[in-house]
Amino acid sequence: MSSSAVRSIQEPARSIPISAEYDVLVVGGGPSGLTAALAASEDGLRVGLVESRSFVGGNMTIGLPVLGFLGQKGNQIIDGLPEKFIQRLRRERDGASEHRPCPLHMGITLVEPEAVKTVALEMLTESGVDVLFYTFFAGVVMDGDTIRGIVTESKSGRSAILAKVVIDCTGDADVAYRAGVPTEKGNAEGGMQPPTLMFCLGGVDTDKLRMSIANAPPQARTYLTDFIPAEYFGQNHQFIVVGLRELMAKAKEERGLKIPNERTIIITGLKKGEVWINMTRVAGTDGTDARSLTNGEIEGRAQIDDIITYLVNYVPGFEQAYFTKTAPFLGIRETRRIVGQYVMTQEDVLACRHFDDAVAVASYPIDIHRPGDQGCTLIWCGDCYDIPYRSLVPQKVTNLLVAGRSISATHEAMGAIRVMATCMAMGEAVGRAAKISVRGNRTPADIDVGELRRQQLEHGVYLRNPDGSRASVADLAPAA
Repeated sequence: MSSSAVRSIQEPARSIPISAEYDVLVVGGGPSGLTAALAASEDGLRVGLVESRSFVGGNMTIGLPVLGFLGQKGNQIIDGLPEKFIQRLRRERDGASEHRPCPLHMGITLVEPEAVKTVALEMLTESGVDVLFYTFFAGVVMDGDTIRGIVTESKSGRSAILAKVVIDCTGDADVAYRAGVPTEKGNAEGGMQPPTLMFCLGGVDTDKLRMSIANAPPQARTYLTDFIPAEYFGQNHQFIVVGLRELMAKAKEERGLKIPNERTIIITGLKKGEVWINMTRVAGTDGTDARSLTNGEIEGRAQIDDIITYLVNYVPGFEQAYFTKTAPFLGIRETRRIVGQYVMTQEDVLACRHFDDAVAVASYPIDIHRPGDQGCTLIWCGDCYDIPYRSLVPQKVTNLLVAGRSISATHEAMGAIRVMATCMAMGEAVGRAAKISVRGNRTPADIDVGELRRQQLEHGVYLRNPDGSRASVADLAPAA
C-alpha cells in the first residue's frame, strides 16, 4: 500500500509513568498562567506549571503593550498580583512603564519582553512553583467527568502529571477541549480574528514621529490617528500610533505594496529608537491547527518587507530605521472558547454589568479585528464591567478551571476580555479558587464564591460594589 493511501495507524496501548503529582496544575505559562500559579501557591500548596516553550510570559514577550490596567474613566481597575508583577518589572529591571492613559485603548503599559521572561520566572520559583519547560500538553487523564491530570510529551518521552485541580491557561482551551468541555470558535460563521506576527525596528526617531502628528494642521488630524487626539502625542514620549490610513493608501497605490491592513499600528519600546510593529495580518489562520499556524508564520514573515518599505519611505521618523527581530511566535487573538456555567455577552460588556459572583473587573472595549475584511470594530461601554466566576467554570467536567481569552464568552465579549491585564486578573482568580477547592476538599464549582471574593479583596484585587465604587472586605460583611 502506498503511503498516500494510509489515513490512520493503530497506536498500541501502553503504560506511561506518572512524572509528578500536585495539588494544583497550571497548563500554560502566559499572563493568566503566571498569576494563576502565583495565587494557587501563596499558602504552601504543591503547584506545578507546564509550558511548551522555554520561557514564561506568553504574549507579554512578543512586543505588545499590556492593555487593560486602566478603566474608561481613567481609574486603575486591575490590581493585586498583576500590579505587583508590573511594579517588580519596573523596580528591578526597568522593564515596564507606568500605566499611561490612552484615548483609544484606555491605558497602555509598555513592557520589555526579556525582562518579562526573567522576572516572571523569578517570581514563580521564589513562590515554590515547580516549572516544567519544553513540555507539551498531549491529552487528559479522566475519571468519568472528573479530570485527574494530563498527559504530556517531551524530550523525556510520554508521561502523566496528576493534580487535584487543573487550570487551563493555554489560551486555546486545549485541556478543556480534550476533556470534553463544550467549546465554540469564532463568530456566527466560524470566522476568527486574524493573528499578527509582531516585529521590531531600531533607529526610529520617535520624537519626529510624534511631533509630526502633534503639529499636523487641524484638517489633517481626522485621518492621522484613530480616536487619538494630536495633543496626546505632544505630551507622551512613549506611545502607540493607530491610523495613518491615507499614508498607507498612498504607499500602496504608488509602490504596489501588499499590506493586508488598512491601519498603521506602531508601539514604541522602552529602549530609545525601538518600535514594535503590529501590522502583519494573517487572515484564515486557525491557532489550534499546526499546519495553519505554520502557514501563518510563512505568510506573516512574507508581509514584513513591504511594511518596512512603507514605513521607511512614508512615515516621518522611520527614514533610518532598520529591522532587528520578529516575535518568537504569532500573536493569536482568538481560538476556542469554553461553554461555562455562564456565557458572557456583548450586552454584559456594554451594560457595564455587575455580577454577584464577580472575581475580576475589566474595562477594555470590544475590539474585534474583523475576520472578513481589513477593518476593526471598537465599541466602548463608558465605564467597566464584571467578570463572573461562573464564566471560568466549564460545563460537564469537574476539577477544571479556565482563565484567559478562552473563558466562557461570546465572540463579541471575548473581543473585550482578551487583553493581557484582564487575563492576568482572571488567572489570579482561578488560582485562588483552586486553592480554596483543594483546602476545602470541594470541586471548584462548589466552593464558597463569597470566600473567594473575600480573599481576592484581601490580596488587593479591584472589585466593585453595585453602585460602582471600589469594594472592600467590609462591604462583604452582612448588614448589622
